Amino acid sequence: MTDSRKNAEGYKDMTPYWAEKNVENERRQQGRRSKYAGERFENMISGSCDYYRGQNIADIEKTPEPMKPLKPYGERRRGQYIAIFVKKAQNDYKGILNGGRCIAFEAKHTDADKIEASAVSDRQAELLENYEKMGASCFVLVSFKFEQFYRIPWSVWRDMKDIYGHKHLKRREISQYEIGLNHLGTLEFLKKTKGGTQNADEGTK
Repeated sequence: MTDSRKNAEGYKDMTPYWAEKNVENERRQQGRRSKYAGERFENMISGSCDYYRGQNIADIEKTPEPMKPLKPYGERRRGQYIAIFVKKAQNDYKGILNGGRCIAFEAKHTDADKIEASAVSDRQAELLENYEKMGASCFVLVSFKFEQFYRIPWSVWRDMKDIYGHKHLKRREISQYEIGLNHLGTLEFLKKTKGGTQNADEGTK
């Protein structure tokens, strides 16, 4: 009997049904990979925030997603609920630097060789723009494959089309914004970039 998934020559018969199933499975796998990578990057940043807090350099925290519980999920004692988002997305991290200046930034990871401007949503861009106008230190913290890390000033990210001629950033274009890791493996996103001359805030040492 001929396998319904194969044609007469024995090759996979990519009928619309099976093609759609393959695309759906690939999307799920990609979604899981992206979720894991995002969580790993956030853990690195949160560890760095703990370090800066311990050094009295800054107090920065991950912004919790505003959610409204609807009903318990499973056993009530497990503390799990079915919930919905009640507000538009906020910036990933916010806090204050020693000296009083506020800080706000987005954290974005990519496994590609470039990162698209669309990685920052319109709402997140609006918030960063407003915060910067009010004097906050704003930027986008980017991980490329967990190999190199960059602190992109918000004004550079916002105007990348005018600066670089396209709405994405490649590593070779932004070398001056690369940041390093200290001996503890902490992301030094508040210190001078490898090719730059200033800290995230001029008053930060």
